[in-house]
Amino acid sequence: MRLFLLLLFISFANFVQAQQIISGGPLKPEQANLDIRHYTVSLSVDPVAENIKGYTEISLILLKPAKIILLDLVQQMKVDKVLLDSKQIGFSHEKDVLTISAAEVFPAGKHVIRVVYSGEPPVAKRAPWEGGFQWTKDSTGNPWIAITCQSEGGKIYFPCKDHPSDEPNEGADLIITVPKGLVVAGPGLLKEVKTQKNQSTYHWKTNYTISNYAILFNVGKYKVVSKEYITVNNNRVPMEFYVLEEHADKAEHLLEIMTGSAHVQEKYFGEYPWVKEKIAIAETPHLGMEHQTMNAYGNKFRYTQVGGQDFDWLLHHEFGHEWWGNKVTNRDWAHMWIQEGICVFGDALYVRDAEGEEAYLERMRRTARATKNILPIVQGEEIDAKQTYHPDIYGKGAFFMHTLRYIMGDEIFFPTLKKLATDPQYTYDNTVTTDDVEKLFSGAYGKSLKPVFDLFLRTTNKLDVQVRQTDTEKFNIRLVNAGMPLPIDIATDGGISRMIIDEKGIEVKSKTLPVVDSKGYYLKKITID
Repeated sequence: MRLFLLLLFISFANFVQAQQIISGGPLKPEQANLDIRHYTVSLSVDPVAENIKGYTEISLILLKPAKIILLDLVQQMKVDKVLLDSKQIGFSHEKDVLTISAAEVFPAGKHVIRVVYSGEPPVAKRAPWEGGFQWTKDSTGNPWIAITCQSEGGKIYFPCKDHPSDEPNEGADLIITVPKGLVVAGPGLLKEVKTQKNQSTYHWKTNYTISNYAILFNVGKYKVVSKEYITVNNNRVPMEFYVLEEHADKAEHLLEIMTGSAHVQEKYFGEYPWVKEKIAIAETPHLGMEHQTMNAYGNKFRYTQVGGQDFDWLLHHEFGHEWWGNKVTNRDWAHMWIQEGICVFGDALYVRDAEGEEAYLERMRRTARATKNILPIVQGEEIDAKQTYHPDIYGKGAFFMHTLRYIMGDEIFFPTLKKLATDPQYTYDNTVTTDDVEKLFSGAYGKSLKPVFDLFLRTTNKLDVQVRQTDTEKFNIRLVNAGMPLPIDIATDGGISRMIIDEKGIEVKSKTLPVVDSKGYYLKKITID
């Protein structure tokens, strides 16, 4: 019994420790001084011992002289040595923070840090939501390894600046060594594969900026099934599926489905963002995650019918993150709705294209009914990944875009949405906040939309609409809490009319009780007096 209790305590302690690995939050001043330029992660992976060893090299710019340099790396990793500009240097490693220091002040400018380390990285408790490494096997007994770390950050296995505000502007290299016969799937382009005796080394390289939670790899007994994709701008891009050998016969059809998803995403959001590299997915034992140019796919080829064609919601959603999350990246986790909510809105747009406007509207009404409104979508600033993460950043975020579409009208809304996804000031090297999105859409609309952003994103309130009968066949309809005049569809005995309503209200004549927003463009509360 004592042994059982001891093992139970150790298991619980490890679980608690895993839960405390969180990405983001307030940016430390010492890290705000770092401009990360490039990562090189070079590791040997042992599926039997379930450990990793090797080094990570970080190229960075110190914006001003500093006494210390702080990097994030989980305590499970044992750091053997640290080199700064090729010279060994002192360090300490406590509470998931690697502190590099010396007697002299580090000068401003470019530096290269190499961290040599090894260890057993955190194991995923419930991938992808509670991330880490998954050490598993496929049905034929081959090792199958996956990594997820959106909430935890890349620090679960390599030293980094773990904050969404700073991505490596010059990209990343992954040099991963595995037992011979296994295949490594990674971001960017496969530069080289070296096989020696009983092991193979895969060198993946991306020159694009990339979120640190997307700098990772998957390992399996993969077969690569590929085709060519021609983008909306007539660029030719390899489309690849790193599929388990046992499922290789299913890959070609899935790539055809992915091609249809790509066409719809490009229609609304512009050309695929990573045309110089590839479109790819890797089969994983978890459901899926948006890993730049190599999305994780674990939906097990379960299709639904949309517009009479096979459709994979997981494939489409994660692929949408190539625009929302990977290309357009929130500066702080507090604004995670931008990548999740707009991506879910893109899922609804697929339904619109395949089945028409009414099917799209019904989907958005279901989304509205599923909204919990327990927490605001934007809870403040400098929020960590787990604080900001709740279901409404998906559904309510998507419904908010649906509301904006109605307010602005398609002729303004859709070009503005595409501008958010394509303009350099919002993409690649440049990260965004809710205020950035609001200013863009307000500028396009010609009026400030801040009251709408504040109401639906920063509170849990619904649009409060009051309908009061003032006389026979006369009604006053007013907005209680909008903060600005808004268009609303009002259905009377004479039909449906789009009317501009404010806090003073308007008079409506009808032999029947007016119906407010019957098609469902707003999250609303209607009071009838």
